[in-house]
Amino acid sequence: MMTNSMQQTPQYPMQFYRLPHLKQQLGVSGSSIWAWVKKGTFPKPIKLSENCTAWSAADVDAWAQSRISGSHNRGGV
Repeated sequence: MMTNSMQQTPQYPMQFYRLPHLKQQLGVSGSSIWAWVKKGTFPKPIKLSENCTAWSAADVDAWAQSRISGSHNRGGV
């Protein structure tokens, strides 16, 4: 018998962001996003298929929230 912890599934459908969406939402270039990924400061993308790379919306949203919280904790820009 499987326990509840092993059967955890998201309460909502898994969502992904593609690079054009991220560029628009974050207001940065694709090269900036890839540089952040390489540096380890932005979530790694997921290879959905041979020609399709995307980011978990939950991971990106958590990253954005941490940036907002960090900014507030430091007193803004």
